[in-house]
Amino acid sequence: MTDLVKRLVPDEFWTLFRRVVQPTQVIRPQGGGRQRAGDRECLAAIIFVATSGCTWRQLPPVFGPAWPTVYRRFAQWSRERVRARLHRLVLDELGARGELDWSRCAIDSVSVRAVKGGLLTGPNPTDRGKAGSKIHLITDRNGVPLSLGISGANMHDSQGLEPLVRGIPPIRSRRGPRRRRSAKLHADKGYDYDHLRRWLRKRGIRHRIARKGIESSQRLGRHRWVVARTVSWLAGCRRLHRRYEREAEHFLAFVGIAAALICQRRLIE
Repeated sequence: MTDLVKRLVPDEFWTLFRRVVQPTQVIRPQGGGRQRAGDRECLAAIIFVATSGCTWRQLPPVFGPAWPTVYRRFAQWSRERVRARLHRLVLDELGARGELDWSRCAIDSVSVRAVKGGLLTGPNPTDRGKAGSKIHLITDRNGVPLSLGISGANMHDSQGLEPLVRGIPPIRSRRGPRRRRSAKLHADKGYDYDHLRRWLRKRGIRHRIARKGIESSQRLGRHRWVVARTVSWLAGCRRLHRRYEREAEHFLAFVGIAAALICQRRLIE
């Protein structure tokens, strides 16, 4: 195993991944054949593609498996929603250690251009109507991503609030039962709708949403800057600068990988 594989997939992260994906043994009745490529090497290659932004064909041979093998493993894990289970597992570890702050959460979105089109894309009103996708996310007070989603770039931010809040999984706490609701949610004017305020109140979540024409969104900057910082952390995965995947689940998998890496860095600090 190369040093690059160990650096991209540290032992702590690999231990968590093994709790999500069990080792697969391929037994051929006739015997013989090539040995199956290791999951750790494939995972490291996928993380390299996500962070470097290179194409699958540009994957260097240092990882061992050829790029078609890595891509097939990536497609398989995307179908099996491994990224969601891994993200939830890392959140559970953070929650058990008391590293999540539920006192305030923030919601936001960011649009990226969809180079090849595909599902969950749409004309981006901020990019001259070119096809694009939008990444929606909710973070805790420290900027840890709790819930993620994607949509077409023409979908209004307000339509993503309810699915994102519902998408927060029950996360372990240091003391007491699992938790999935924040005490307060901060949002900009894109979420300024009374029906969203009523919906949040019914769920026991206080809201702080800037009002159009009444107050400036800048007043919420001292609480919402954490979600903007998390968006910049997501951009650290260069594969998210543009959407090259026609399959929506593949693009969402890269978003999930980026979120899991952010949580993992918090875990080992």
